[in-house]
Amino acid sequence: MSDDTVYRSHVRVERVKGRLRRAYLPAEKEPVLFGVHSAIAEHYGADPATLEPHAATLDYLVAATAG
Repeated sequence: MSDDTVYRSHVRVERVKGRLRRAYLPAEKEPVLFGVHSAIAEHYGADPATLEPHAATLDYLVAATAG
């Protein structure tokens, strides 16, 4: 097996407010928002009714794995 790096992803993530993050991903024209929703918000002790729901990083990991 070779030790040569085949690909390195250049991603920038910035905190917007609270649990909301903005991620700049390769090949995407617009940034992607990560946050929390429903049961995930409750797990972290946040009231889902007070948050603007966004897909969590966990949701993206599951989608990437399924893809």
